[in-house]
Amino acid sequence: MCCRYYTDDSPLLRPFVEEMNRSPLLQAFGEGAAAPFPGEVRPSQVAPALATGRAGRRAVFPMRWGFRGKSLLINARTETAGEKPLFREAWAGHRCALPASGYFEWEHTELPDGKRKTGSRYRFRRPEGELIWLCGLYRLEGGLPCFVILTREPGESVRPIHDRMPLILPEEAAREWIRPERRPEELLELALTRVVPEIG
Repeated sequence: MCCRYYTDDSPLLRPFVEEMNRSPLLQAFGEGAAAPFPGEVRPSQVAPALATGRAGRRAVFPMRWGFRGKSLLINARTETAGEKPLFREAWAGHRCALPASGYFEWEHTELPDGKRKTGSRYRFRRPEGELIWLCGLYRLEGGLPCFVILTREPGESVRPIHDRMPLILPEEAAREWIRPERRPEELLELALTRVVPEIG
């Protein structure tokens, strides 16, 4: 969880995609690395991420989804990211926000023998049709930025389907989230948990 999110052809999203496409950094990832717009964003693809640059100015950067190691890590738990050696530095000052239309999750149910079964795929979006700001952490690998998406305990609309959900903040809080001088813990209480599930 969360292993897919999506963009639609929204005028709210298009400026972020266009700014990413203008970045010279995008070419360094190689041709075909960027996720389609509109379309699904999958692990190892490059997507637009809002972050604070070296000059202290907010900008959109192309970033690849996943920290590479023994396996590709695509998520981090909000509750422990500040303590884990792999995420501690990014939690302290390398935070990003991913603009999206929504995200996908697969239903998980527990069988009588304790095993878990994967069921239908659900699409989650904001009830007002607003952008979803997925909060993440980033680091450089081989000189190129990559990100993981933070997850948290689910809200009421998600809990019957899955035991985790992405950390989602309102836009203004997401813009604060990416400021290195801001303590991330101060923003967690602003997390949005009301999302609309649709089979798809």
